[in-house]
Amino acid sequence: MSEHYEFDLVVIGAGSGGVRLARMSAQRGARVAIVESRYLGGTCVNVGCVPKKLFVYGSHVGEDMEDAAGYGWTIPRDQVTFDWPTLVANKNAEIHRLNGIYQRLLENAGVTIVNGTARIDDPHTVSVGDRRIRTRHITVATGSWPVVPDIPGKENILTSNDMFYLPQLPGEAVIWGGGYIAVEFAGILAGLGIKTTLLYRGSLFLRGFDDDIREFTAAELRKKGIDVRFGVNVDAVTAQGAHYRLDLNDGSRLTTGLVMAATGRRALVDGLGLEAVGVGLTESGHIAVDKHFQTAVPSITALGDVIGTPQLTPVAIAQGMVLSRRLFGDGEGEMDYSAIPTAVFCQPNIGTVGPTEAEAKAQYGRLRIYRTEFRPMKHTLSGRDERCLMKLIVDDASDRVVAAHMVGPEAGEMLQGLAVAIKAGATKAVFDSTVGIHPTSAEEFVTMREPERIVG
Repeated sequence: MSEHYEFDLVVIGAGSGGVRLARMSAQRGARVAIVESRYLGGTCVNVGCVPKKLFVYGSHVGEDMEDAAGYGWTIPRDQVTFDWPTLVANKNAEIHRLNGIYQRLLENAGVTIVNGTARIDDPHTVSVGDRRIRTRHITVATGSWPVVPDIPGKENILTSNDMFYLPQLPGEAVIWGGGYIAVEFAGILAGLGIKTTLLYRGSLFLRGFDDDIREFTAAELRKKGIDVRFGVNVDAVTAQGAHYRLDLNDGSRLTTGLVMAATGRRALVDGLGLEAVGVGLTESGHIAVDKHFQTAVPSITALGDVIGTPQLTPVAIAQGMVLSRRLFGDGEGEMDYSAIPTAVFCQPNIGTVGPTEAEAKAQYGRLRIYRTEFRPMKHTLSGRDERCLMKLIVDDASDRVVAAHMVGPEAGEMLQGLAVAIKAGATKAVFDSTVGIHPTSAEEFVTMREPERIVG
């Protein structure tokens, strides 16, 4: 390593991808510094996946108590109380613990942590305040940030970041958006007893997911009491004391106690000085990179949400592993974006891996579609009207199972295992020859024998 540089790598952004890249590179013998202006762990740990799922758990307890009656438990409703500040405080304590873990992981790997806002002065220099750091390589891993549409009254609108630190809950709330963040927060608030309305401008939310999943989830959310409205957009939000009035594009109005926008995220590139050093951006505002995460500047790479790949923590982590190997290992390896599993922690959950039916039809042609819908065993005694959907998509020519989609309790847990099988190229014959675990919902994935339909 050249002695002209203080470090071999400076990583800008200590989110999941940046931390993994820094740690793995340091363990390979590189001199590494990581710069962070907010919090260790990035969006996922602080205002994303982790606190979100803790809120999902908390919001589901009410249903669990209601379901208990079918199993002989008596829980007097007039004795049940919920304290939002307690949930927030306990969540904060857990996040603080995780921040400490991230710090120790970096320090134990020999990574230098630099607190502050970074700016790239030239292809080998990063400034943080008055400090100028000379480095052989620079990686930008600054992630993304929620965007609020530029409408009258946008200052009255919260984002997902704000929701994790609300001092108190209102009696009513409006969630504006149709992605997984919007759907998850609608479920959280409704589960906590908040009268919740979900507004989405399109004809059906969760764009990019299988249509069966989208339609089924909409029906299940409505069963939970969520007022789901499609084909509606927000034109303006006006503060009226402790409430807010929403003017909608269909001419109607809503009054509520909280408005949250989950209408998209933008790459965090402001102030980095990228264009001045020759790093280009895409039309969507993401950093332009090739398949090796290389920008137009040889010494500068980028990964994670800031490059516009799937905005999933495990994707950023995997990218960090690949890039570390390319920079300081044997120089080999590419990121594989096929069959990436994901979950939406709405209620009930969504789990999915592989293409949608429409995508699979375009890619493979003739398909066999296996689909089942049923009431989970738990609700045969609870009496709750919640159903489960499972779907397998099979390439008819090869018999390979190319996708699995599910809506139901613990969908994410089930689909992680199926993702391994699909990644390994398992055929429907392999699924059929696998003995199911009884009685579980998961066994349905290996007992669907007859296709519902053949397409293509």
